[in-house]
Amino acid sequence: MITGASRGFGRIWTEAFLKRGDKVIATARNAGTLSELIEKYGDAILPLQLDVNNRAECFDAVNKAKAHFGQIDVLINNAGYGLFGTVEETSEQQARDQFETNVFGLLWMTQAILPVMRQQERGHIIQLSSLLGVIASPVVGLYTASKWAVEGLSESLAAEVKHFGIQVTILEPNGFATDWAGASAIHTGSLAEYGQLKTAVFEEFGKISFGKPEATAGALLQLVDEPEPPLRLFLGKVALPATQQVYAQRMETWEHWKETAANAHGE
Repeated sequence: MITGASRGFGRIWTEAFLKRGDKVIATARNAGTLSELIEKYGDAILPLQLDVNNRAECFDAVNKAKAHFGQIDVLINNAGYGLFGTVEETSEQQARDQFETNVFGLLWMTQAILPVMRQQERGHIIQLSSLLGVIASPVVGLYTASKWAVEGLSESLAAEVKHFGIQVTILEPNGFATDWAGASAIHTGSLAEYGQLKTAVFEEFGKISFGKPEATAGALLQLVDEPEPPLRLFLGKVALPATQQVYAQRMETWEHWKETAANAHGE
């Protein structure tokens, strides 16, 4: 079961699973966007219209999928979008909408699938995070915050459901040439005070080596076939070295302030 299957990673992964003979429940805000896949793969795909922001719809979609195929082995919580703008520029509604989809939509789908997987005594929940769920960047603060929330939620979830036979993996892609930063993106308003910073940040974004989205399909196929999947998995070759650099800086800071931290514990 894949949310956000109409475009980007969701579309690529949906077709990859269908090509190798798997059955896929593909959800999208507009199920009509899946018509080509329905024509090509017939009964192997169950298209469902779903707004993950609606908790009741999430539970209804899972119930329909379970009734149709009899089981749901894997849930890929892929639905989400990027919000670009500084923290100060972000409106209340933009901030709430970002968390509504990226965090609460993922939460509702997770809650909906858990009874099914507990009953099956097996299952694999794959949560789409980001390299920005591990390290932060200016101008995408609210998106970054939403992915850090996904990281914490999912790591706790993994510990809670392991004894049910349910496995959890957090996917952390670096930048890929999807429309995440294009048609799918939302931009805040602009304050002149941040103009120079935003120009510099976007110039740096332009220098990044973006991965090919289609190349991720093999990793997903391998991941769902793995008997002992990892809790976390980077996608792309930029993520690991970037994280190593940032975590080295964090460790240096924590070490420098360790005496102050220990004193704050008290006797």
